[in-house]
Amino acid sequence: MPDHHTLDIKRVAILFAGGPAPAANAVISTAAFSFLEEGAQVFGIKHGYSRLTDYSAAGPLQEGVDYIRFTHDLLTNARSSRGIMIGTARTNPGKHVSSPEHLKDPELVAPLRRVYEGLCSLEVDALISIGGDDTLKTANKLKMFQDNLPGDARRFPVIHLPKTIDNDYSGIDFTFGFFTAVETLAEEIRNLNHDAAAGRAYFLCEAMGRSAGWLAYGAAIAGEASLVMSVEDVAGELATEEVDPETNLTRKVMELDKVIDKMVDMMVARDREGREYGTIVIAEGLAEFLPAKYLEGVSRDEHGHINISAINLCSLISKLLADRYKERTGKTRKVNGLQLGYESRCAPPHAYDVMLGSQLGVGAYRALVEEKLNGVMVSVSGQFNLHYVPFEKLVDPKTLVTKVRFIEPGSDFHRLARFLETCTE
Repeated sequence: MPDHHTLDIKRVAILFAGGPAPAANAVISTAAFSFLEEGAQVFGIKHGYSRLTDYSAAGPLQEGVDYIRFTHDLLTNARSSRGIMIGTARTNPGKHVSSPEHLKDPELVAPLRRVYEGLCSLEVDALISIGGDDTLKTANKLKMFQDNLPGDARRFPVIHLPKTIDNDYSGIDFTFGFFTAVETLAEEIRNLNHDAAAGRAYFLCEAMGRSAGWLAYGAAIAGEASLVMSVEDVAGELATEEVDPETNLTRKVMELDKVIDKMVDMMVARDREGREYGTIVIAEGLAEFLPAKYLEGVSRDEHGHINISAINLCSLISKLLADRYKERTGKTRKVNGLQLGYESRCAPPHAYDVMLGSQLGVGAYRALVEEKLNGVMVSVSGQFNLHYVPFEKLVDPKTLVTKVRFIEPGSDFHRLARFLETCTE
C-alpha cells in the first residue's frame, strides 16, 4: 500500500534529471499549471540535482540561477515546445546508497541530506521528480531518508514521473517521448533505405537502448528496416557463455559468428529477390554481449558494466558483416555503420507524447492533492487512466535497484518485427 501525507500543498518543487526526452515540457508545464491554478507556488529546480547536491546553508539557492518560479506567462505555449525548460543533469546524490543500511551512514547519505536541506530551504511541501530509472532510485532513497528522520523533522512527499526514450520502464506501458524518438529515427532509416537502394549498399544503424530493445525495434518497424536485433535476441543459438577476464565471472555473450551469419542470410535472401540493398538496426546494448577479445582496454563502472560509448559497435559489426558477406558470396557489398540517437531526444514532440506527458504532469497534481500520496510513480494505461505505483513495487528492497522491462521474446510486439523483416527461410 502507498504511503499518504497530510500536508496542504502550497509550495511544490519540480525537478528533471537524466537524458532529455521529447515532451519533457508537456510534463513540466502541466504539473506546474495544475498547482498554479490552485494558488500554489511552483519552483523549477534547474539542472537536476547538480546544485542541490552541493547545497549548504552558507550558500542559499538563488532564484534565476538555481531555480525558477513558474508563472502563467512562462507556461504559455510550453506544452508542445522542445527541450527542457528547467534543464537537466546526471548528478546522482544517492549513488553511494545501495542498501537500506547505508541510509544510516552519515557519510554515504550526506549528498541526500544536502538535497533534503536545499529543498527545505525553499520550504517546499512536495517534490515532483521526473527522470529515468536512476532518478526513480534517487526519489525512493530521498523518501526513505525522510522516513528515517526524527519524528518532529520536516518531511515532504515525493512523487515520481517516469521518463526514458528507451521505454524500458517497469510499471508503465509506454513512456513519454518514446514514439517521437521512434519516428525521428524511423525517418532517418527511411531516408537511408533510398540511399542504400541507389548505391546497392547497406546501412547498419546503432540505436540507443542499453538495457532493452524497444527503441531499436520501434524504429526498425516504422522505418521499414530489413532486420532488427537487440539484447533480447541474444538467446538460443545466438548466445553462449564465457568467463570474463576482468571480473572472473561467467557472462552471457553473443555467438558473434552466428549473429553475423544471420545478417548475411538476410542479405543473400534479398539478393535472390533482386534487392541488393537494405538497412539493419541494432541496439547499442548488444555491446554488453561482445566476446571479451573485443572489450580489451574498455573502461567499466563500479558494477562491471562496460563503457558503451567507448565502443563503436556499428563500425565493428559493419566491417565483420561486409567481410563475411564477401567470404560467403564472393561479392563485395558496402556496409555503412551509423550511430543514431541523440538527434531524437529533443525532437518536436508528437501529439501522442504531448497528451501522455500532460496526463503524467496532471497525475502528479492529482497524486499529491486529490489522493494525498507519497512515494509513488504516476503511470498511465488504457484511455489515459491514471495509476499510482508504490516505489516498493518498482525497486528491489535489498539492493534499491529498479527492474528493467524487456521486450518479451515471442510476444506479439516481438513477433511483429519478425513478420516484417526479410524472410530468410
